[in-house]
Amino acid sequence: MPSNTETGRGGRPALPIVNGAPRRGRSQPSDIAQLGAMGKAFSILEIIAAARQPLSMAEIVRASGLTKPTAHRITSALADMGFIDRDSLKRGFIEGPRLITLSLNTLGAAAPRNLRHTILQALSEAIGETCNFGILVGSEVMYLDRVEAKWPLGLRFEAGSRVPVHCTAIGKLLLSQLPLRERSDVVNSIPLTRYTARTLVDRAHLSDALEKIRASRVGIDDQEFIEGVVCVSVPIIADTGQVVGGIAVSAPEARVSLDQALKFVPQMRESAARLAATFRFRRDGE
Repeated sequence: MPSNTETGRGGRPALPIVNGAPRRGRSQPSDIAQLGAMGKAFSILEIIAAARQPLSMAEIVRASGLTKPTAHRITSALADMGFIDRDSLKRGFIEGPRLITLSLNTLGAAAPRNLRHTILQALSEAIGETCNFGILVGSEVMYLDRVEAKWPLGLRFEAGSRVPVHCTAIGKLLLSQLPLRERSDVVNSIPLTRYTARTLVDRAHLSDALEKIRASRVGIDDQEFIEGVVCVSVPIIADTGQVVGGIAVSAPEARVSLDQALKFVPQMRESAARLAATFRFRRDGE
């Protein structure tokens, strides 16, 4: 498995990177032994949070330097607490809802979480429809925030809800922005469950749709997830160029057609830019 070494803050050498996760290795048994149960748990959380794909137990053992029984015991406890989770394809461990919530609550002192909610709420009030903020978690989308429109025909999803990637506007958008190989792996692995008559359940057709979305950077859900509901999404792109999530507008098709929803895109892009400004990522040397 390929690895490389990154430089930590202050010029200190960081741990080697394996599969996107810091690797501690077995060359430091005394350090591992001195961590204690809490330290070992945080070590595993750090490894999983830094990984670019689900990690198997064997990969966690290699990256952490822990024995297999110890790693298994700690990951089981973290999973029971909701800090880590199995990805939907059971390929390995990913960050869980409690870890995501914890991360969001501490993300960027200059841009508290309520500022993002305010931006989303302002967009919802300006266009009069429900707005979502979601991220890609494994092979699903997790809603991190949501502002419901003040209409009788509302769509009730709570923050923390997970929805499929292949038939939702945010899901297809974020999936389209992945590197081609990674995107293909997901498309070829996930179950393409049919939710409505319009759900794309043919992998070739889904791949073609993702190519178009990648070019336009506008995700659409034309009654593909919920009958009678349309949705449009745009990416949130940080100043590093990283797509950190997406925002979407959803509405009953009886009130807003897909063509009408697409007219919201300019306002959505403006809100996405304001949301992106709330994410600050430290670059090397800063």
